[in-house]
Amino acid sequence: MTRRDATRLLSAASIGAWWAPRQALGSSQVPALAAGAPQSPERIALIDAFQQRSGGTDKKFAARTHRSDWVMPYRLFTPSASGRLPLVLYLHGSGGAGNDNEKQLGLGNIYGTRLWALPENQARFPCYVVAPQTNRGWVQYDGSKVPAEPIPGFGDGNRVALQIVDGLCREFPIDRRRLYVTGQSMGGAGVWNLIANRPAVFAAAAICCAGASSDDGTGAVDVPVWNFHGAADKTVDVAISRARIAARRKAGGRPIATEYAGVDHDCWQWAYTEPELLTWLFAQRQV
Repeated sequence: MTRRDATRLLSAASIGAWWAPRQALGSSQVPALAAGAPQSPERIALIDAFQQRSGGTDKKFAARTHRSDWVMPYRLFTPSASGRLPLVLYLHGSGGAGNDNEKQLGLGNIYGTRLWALPENQARFPCYVVAPQTNRGWVQYDGSKVPAEPIPGFGDGNRVALQIVDGLCREFPIDRRRLYVTGQSMGGAGVWNLIANRPAVFAAAAICCAGASSDDGTGAVDVPVWNFHGAADKTVDVAISRARIAARRKAGGRPIATEYAGVDHDCWQWAYTEPELLTWLFAQRQV
């Protein structure tokens, strides 16, 4: 597969679904994955094409801050389309932690932030994208232990991030029935924590290689979830995802689970270049 072919696939895969009647997919309906094994030339071509096409997209995110009991910096992408539109909340991994309002858009976070803002994706699925930055993590931690350990409860990072989302919904014409959340690693754990503690907020969640937390996957089982993990992850054992997915299904949920054979912790490169991810996510909405 050439880079041109890969670009064409990424750009056109979901056009038919966009023009079809807007009916939410059942959360257990498994979307088709990109062709080829994870390390195959055609699959790597999709990742290479994304990296090339998305260069400079971060410059379209405006720098902002939110003042609560502490200050949280965040970046906001505002669509050019009019009307009441969806919003995607992205929770960065540990590599994006800090307060410089830059790292949450860089390193491995380029995939989960830039994907939604690409011109061809905005043409099909116009949306707002917000990427807050935390230096306290997303979930709740016991700071008396070194290293700090996750404990039950709603995370301070998530609490303030949700304040940002609520404020944006008041500032812009955002459709509250179509709020989506996604994140990777530390941010993936944050997504599990967020939907478990605020089950009525988000229409769907896409989660990559989520780290350990007290959230076992059984919270808010009606929220559609697509979970991704590398089967060879040396940082966050894939068993953590498997346990959450099994528990969620036992509790009555119908999550989608995708594992990438031979892929380490950076499974976000494969997850965020799945051609059907946007179609699946934006088909979900609150009733």
